[in-house]
Amino acid sequence: MSAATIGVVIATRNRATGLLATLDRLTALPERPPITVVDNASDDGTRALLASRFPAVRVLALPANLGAPARNKGVLALPARYIAFSDDDSWWEPGALAEAVALMERDPRLGLVAARTLVGEERVPDPLNDVLAASPPAADDDPQAPAAGDGQPGPPVLGFLGCAAVVRRSAFLSVGGYHPLLFIGGEETLLAYDLTAAGWHVRYAPQVTAVHRPAAGPRPGRDALMRRNEVLTAWLRRPLPVALRSTWRLAGAARREPAARQALGQLLPRLPAAVRGRRPLPAGVEAHVRRLEPADAP
Repeated sequence: MSAATIGVVIATRNRATGLLATLDRLTALPERPPITVVDNASDDGTRALLASRFPAVRVLALPANLGAPARNKGVLALPARYIAFSDDDSWWEPGALAEAVALMERDPRLGLVAARTLVGEERVPDPLNDVLAASPPAADDDPQAPAAGDGQPGPPVLGFLGCAAVVRRSAFLSVGGYHPLLFIGGEETLLAYDLTAAGWHVRYAPQVTAVHRPAAGPRPGRDALMRRNEVLTAWLRRPLPVALRSTWRLAGAARREPAARQALGQLLPRLPAAVRGRRPLPAGVEAHVRRLEPADAP
């Protein structure tokens, strides 16, 4: 496979040991993809280790931690037609990238493929796989609705796992990639919204497999980030009543839950930027979002 067809972008910060193990696997793939590592201002010797162990891997050293939008820098720097994202604790099965390319070459409207994910040494299916597989079909007036005879890989989705996705580079860049306001935590939803709103298909593809080996133990502050970003996403793309109800719910929860209180404190200084950046989803996409939401959603 040509190096210009598909490449891998990894954003990392202070996880040199895991990153080296991931690169051992990625550099052994039969597709031989070019790899760009975006280093989010690590101070654990990541860059020196990469220069020594993997001199063929391109490293972009950022002066500050950009969070998930660091991936945008990697996509800009890697001129491949398709970009597979990995984290420093995830990699792709042999042949998975070739399968993703085949799917995307078959359909020029396919902007993102969400892979099936296996977790840990035991390679247990991630519960998200079943959620994505159960995504309802698009309505006839939905931009995600397939054309007659469409050979799409799986159902349309409006979410995915960031370390198990392959994007069409032109589609990713056309919508601006990951939004800088979210930093990290559930940032994939907004990207899926934006790709879909721009007319690209976002599909679950169980025939494409990624492996994720996350570190054991709690992730302090993660719940607050997820809750903050859920409300920010509502302000950026959902109807105003949805955004207001989401904010009200978080404010109510903040009276009794420390994580919600932390999320609200992080939300308030970001709200003016979210309001300035509001671009509500087209009606067909908003209707698809509502079909995916639980019955008690705001």
